[in-house]
Amino acid sequence: MLTAVTGINWGDEGKGRVIDFLAEKADIVVRYQGGNNAGHTVVTKKGKYVLNLLPSGILHPNVVCILGDGMVVDLEHLSKEITQLQNNGISISPDNLKLSSHATISMPWHHVQDELEEDRLAKSNSAFGSTRRGIAYAYSDKYRKKTIRLGDLLHLEETSIQARLKIMLESKNLELAGCYHQEPMSYPALLSWCQKQATLYAPYICDTGSYLESALKDGKNVVLEAQLGAMRDIDYGIFPYTSSSSTISAYGPIGAGIPGERMDHIVGVLKAYSTCVGAGPFVAETAMPESWMESLRKSGGEYGAATGRPRRVGPFDAVASRYGLKCQNADKIALTKLDVLSNMDKIPIIIGYRKDGVIMEQFNPLENLDSYEPVVEYLPGWQKDISNCRDWKQLPDNAKSYITHIEKLLNHEIQFISVGAERNQYLLKGEWL
Repeated sequence: MLTAVTGINWGDEGKGRVIDFLAEKADIVVRYQGGNNAGHTVVTKKGKYVLNLLPSGILHPNVVCILGDGMVVDLEHLSKEITQLQNNGISISPDNLKLSSHATISMPWHHVQDELEEDRLAKSNSAFGSTRRGIAYAYSDKYRKKTIRLGDLLHLEETSIQARLKIMLESKNLELAGCYHQEPMSYPALLSWCQKQATLYAPYICDTGSYLESALKDGKNVVLEAQLGAMRDIDYGIFPYTSSSSTISAYGPIGAGIPGERMDHIVGVLKAYSTCVGAGPFVAETAMPESWMESLRKSGGEYGAATGRPRRVGPFDAVASRYGLKCQNADKIALTKLDVLSNMDKIPIIIGYRKDGVIMEQFNPLENLDSYEPVVEYLPGWQKDISNCRDWKQLPDNAKSYITHIEKLLNHEIQFISVGAERNQYLLKGEWL
């Protein structure tokens, strides 16, 4: 079975939580896009883990994890992430971690470019809110054919690879010196860096596409893991405040290295309220006063998994969520962090956007979203701890009403509901996977 787990909103919906749950019955978990510019947080009995590059399945000893074709991989960051997990008793080896030979390498200069450009834009208040980890520059160079892939590390002695490295370096030094007045990097230093990475990662690099094809033919259970959400998709998100890759489920098989495969299920993940990291329009944050948002931020621990930045927060946004659900084409929905709302006496929900007296119920990322104001309605809260609920019948009536109202607004059933951060703090409703 092939299942994708995707974000319906801006990212930060709690996909790591859901993937970790599905990984209990999975054989393979694959990250299919993005880099280390976002993170998944998973809480287990052993502690809290923040994963930027490694799939959430790495916390399960019987799961094979793959960094897929569509990713850009910062190998130095990956090394630190692996070491950190190993120091916490997590076993990582070529047996349970495989790196696609087709995945693009995030080169040493990419995060340097990202930082320099964000600093330049910040002077005129024009920064994009980048994580400064070089993801956009790695993808840009991928499409300019001015970077190398992981498989190239296995052929550094070949003259063709060395020639490409020299051409790449010459071009990059022109950019960094000419635009940002940086000292040039030498070819011997670049080759030495590549050789070091080859020594570390050669045992992990393989044809993961063929590996996945064989696994699916053998009836293995494969989960595809997305980063961020529909609003950050390069094509369908709120451009230019997007990621630099496709976060849409339809890209899953392509980014995983199995473009001819069809998915059996798509799980769309929603939070019980709205959150957003980074710049760009976010109508939900204009719905409530700052005191309300700060209280929610503290209750939900809403700080970026990769950056630690405070997340922008607001009520559940049905307008944006309907659009994200359409983009992801999800047949299953997981709702996370319902427990965070438990102390509210009344809970706001955004049911529309208003401009010049006209209410819009359809989300359009090409509109000037900053010119819209949210239309808010309130539902009664339950003001009761729900973290021990393990069955739909155990939820307070007002919590049930909140969920069923969201289902009505989305015209879609919600099947998975998390009521806490721990692995066992969830309940199922309807037909799950």
